[in-house]
Amino acid sequence: MAEKKKKEILLESGTNELELLEFNIGDRHFGINVAKVVEIMRAEPVVPMPNSNPFVEGIFKPRSEIMTLINLPAYMGLPGSDKPDRDIYIITNFNKANSAFHVHSVDATHRISWDKIEKPDTTIYGGEEGLATGIARIEDRLVTIIDFEKILVDINPSAGIQMSEIDKLGYRSNSEKPIIIAEDSPLLEKMIVESITKAGYSKVTVCSNGKEAWELLQQYKATPLPIESLCALVVTDIEMPQMDGHRLTKLIKTDPELKMIPVIIFSSLINETMYEKGKMLGADAQLSKPEIGNLVKIIDEKIL
Repeated sequence: MAEKKKKEILLESGTNELELLEFNIGDRHFGINVAKVVEIMRAEPVVPMPNSNPFVEGIFKPRSEIMTLINLPAYMGLPGSDKPDRDIYIITNFNKANSAFHVHSVDATHRISWDKIEKPDTTIYGGEEGLATGIARIEDRLVTIIDFEKILVDINPSAGIQMSEIDKLGYRSNSEKPIIIAEDSPLLEKMIVESITKAGYSKVTVCSNGKEAWELLQQYKATPLPIESLCALVVTDIEMPQMDGHRLTKLIKTDPELKMIPVIIFSSLINETMYEKGKMLGADAQLSKPEIGNLVKIIDEKIL
């Protein structure tokens, strides 16, 4: 039975697809990866907390755990609901923590390929300060995929990558081993690159999704240089438009010329199921954001 379950997980891995939960704020359509969603529930009373962030409505206890509720319309500068008693709370789990987000309604769940999700234009969606990580066309409407990790970091900076973790590693010599980073969130991309560079790795190439990283590796293969002199290691997120990290991992690990490159999955989605998927696809290591200190230690282990 366990072997059958593993095969089912493997069949579902590396297909470059996701399930997207569509939700609404007013007449605007937004999306969140179902892998982040624990529960959808009707709005219920919350207890306001003094001196809290203005976008935190308060706390409530839907089950056995006290949870913080974030008012997503207020955070995004959108009007509130005219029927708040019919609103919805989306309970999420990522970065090894549960959070709740207040929205107006939930529409449906869609299975969609990442290659159908477009990278948002940074001039329109705000670059590092923007909240959109992808745009999906579903039937006659555009659904904006939201960077929920950025929202949590904005509200609680301690939930994000901490540069102090690099300082705790002590003295570090410089390394010119080339590293590819595949990360779609502009904010997290900047933080990861700054951290790795501070840790002594000066040759870092950034790709905003798995497709860009894969195309870059194909270019490297076409040169007469040894592949390890061009890419010694890949660090990839899972959720990315065009091509996700699981698909990228599968492509690398099934390519005769690239399979020796260590691949580290660094994602907010690492849980038991996702870990099993990554392992079966050949990932050399997997860890959850925002553990940047551990990421550097694993990079050291894999390429030094």
